[in-house]
Amino acid sequence: MKSLDEVRIFVEINAVEMIDLKFCDMAGRWHHLTIPAGQFNSKLMEQGVGFDGSALGLKSVKSGDLVMIPDLQTAFMDPFWELPTLSFICSVYEADSHKPFDFDPRAIALKAETVLAESSFADESLWGPEFEFYIFDSASFINESARAGYAFSSLESGSGDEVGGAFRNPPAGGYHALPPRDRSYNLRSQIAVHLQAMGVPVKYHHHEVGGSGQVEIETPLLGILAAGDAGLKVKYTARMTAFQRGLTVTFMPKPMHGVAGSGMHFHQMLRKKGINQFYDSEGYGSLSELAFYYIGGLLSHGPALLALTNPSTNSYRRLVPGFEAPVNTFFSLGNRSAAIRIPKYAGNPESARMEFRPPDATCNIYLALAAQLLAGLDGIRRQLDPEKAGFGPIDEDIFSWPKDQRSQIKNLPRSLEESLQALEEDSDFLTTDGVFPPTMLEQWVEVKREQEIRMIQDRPHPYEMELYFDL
Repeated sequence: MKSLDEVRIFVEINAVEMIDLKFCDMAGRWHHLTIPAGQFNSKLMEQGVGFDGSALGLKSVKSGDLVMIPDLQTAFMDPFWELPTLSFICSVYEADSHKPFDFDPRAIALKAETVLAESSFADESLWGPEFEFYIFDSASFINESARAGYAFSSLESGSGDEVGGAFRNPPAGGYHALPPRDRSYNLRSQIAVHLQAMGVPVKYHHHEVGGSGQVEIETPLLGILAAGDAGLKVKYTARMTAFQRGLTVTFMPKPMHGVAGSGMHFHQMLRKKGINQFYDSEGYGSLSELAFYYIGGLLSHGPALLALTNPSTNSYRRLVPGFEAPVNTFFSLGNRSAAIRIPKYAGNPESARMEFRPPDATCNIYLALAAQLLAGLDGIRRQLDPEKAGFGPIDEDIFSWPKDQRSQIKNLPRSLEESLQALEEDSDFLTTDGVFPPTMLEQWVEVKREQEIRMIQDRPHPYEMELYFDL
């Protein structure tokens, strides 16, 4: 929608009773506030709705007042409410000055796109996130002083229930599985229907390799804000649709040991006046010199990037050899163990692109999009040739190489602490153009260390009981 009058007409025609306002915190979670439809007026659009940002880690307690103002173009009917409810995604502003809040993730993504548009290289970026997640029949976990553990059950793998065991998915045997082994096809189709009604186009959905209910939903290439908004809509819709059926969903990168992890690969390209700047029919993988400079930027800043694209301790349980996980900084034509893959099927002017494979869905998608774009732009500005920097291309199975040969390839961080240290040493590409406030990155590192890494390090691990209890 483009105007308040258009909203009013829609509300009247569709008998909308409630307006739901959603905004994103720094961790990447949606929060919401609901008002009766009659209160949605010009005063709200001018002044916004106030809330306490300190409760969400956005501001200090001393200056916590912020306001949310809906972006009218994000309007969608929320399919999960009993009363007719129109939802908007909001941007966050300072309560007094009404200036865009520097820490607002949507604002950061928009600033990164503005930096691109002001360059001579391109005027828009396009993004195609792949959303991988697990659907479980039940999930539980407990963390107390004398008890700790978790349990998942999935009819697809037979865990927790033997009914229908003839149609179980074996470990790592779920890729494109057909019903009845694929039990979630109707659920995924309903998610896709909801998403399309909410303005998110769906490219396809399918069962992924994980036998215990791992699936994937993919969108076509979208603009940076549309891709960020789509990311939160996908999570919300998948969880709510599953919840209504008595199921549960997790986007955690590694919820279970010994099975495939869930990533959120980002397909990406740059365009100028509608023309794909990554395409060159004579280039390796049909990519242009500019595309390879962009790749050079992503790979050279890769360790620091992971502090934003893989910002959980669980992220690094996925980034291990043996599960098609990208653990090394190289690029390749089609090699799924590479940090950057150039899809073989996308070698034409409209679709030529590259795919950054390390990220996962514990990221704040707006921050991940902005950081990747800025890393790529830095590579273009500095003309970072990834081949000269030793980043490939490598089209062989590196895990078949001798250990000394494989050790010559640069590794991605193997822990959140390593990626945070890399970010502290390499953040100029994020802050130079004023996109990421330095204080925001400092707070990000502090929160990750004190509220996540340290809290996990302080707790005994259940497997430690098996290893050490009788010593």
